[in-house]
Amino acid sequence: MKKKELIFFAAVLIAAAAIWAGMKITRQNEDCGSIQITVNGREYGTYSLGKDQVISINETNVCEIRDGKATMIEANCPDQLCMSQPSITAEGGFIICLPNTVFIEGIPAAGSREDGTAIDAVG
Repeated sequence: MKKKELIFFAAVLIAAAAIWAGMKITRQNEDCGSIQITVNGREYGTYSLGKDQVISINETNVCEIRDGKATMIEANCPDQLCMSQPSITAEGGFIICLPNTVFIEGIPAAGSREDGTAIDAVG
């Protein structure tokens, strides 16, 4: 094999690896799951777990999404049990504030199995 052919094949392999890595990173950011917030039985909004943000829910509760986990960080209810409930992750979960009728449900990422493991079509 000539030197030019070897350089060409190496460049093609490096480009293919870079494209594959970029697609993998993009897919992980998009398919990280989400939460759906319901207040008084009506949908309040759906938010990605891939974007760090603070969500004010009416004037009663505050939910924070950080590092792929959603937690209730403020509540004006008397018992504040919703603040001690486990975080919601890409595998799902629930946070419920009964006095304020706030229900937060974790929605697993598209293409994931019920056991929480992702389906990888590439390998």
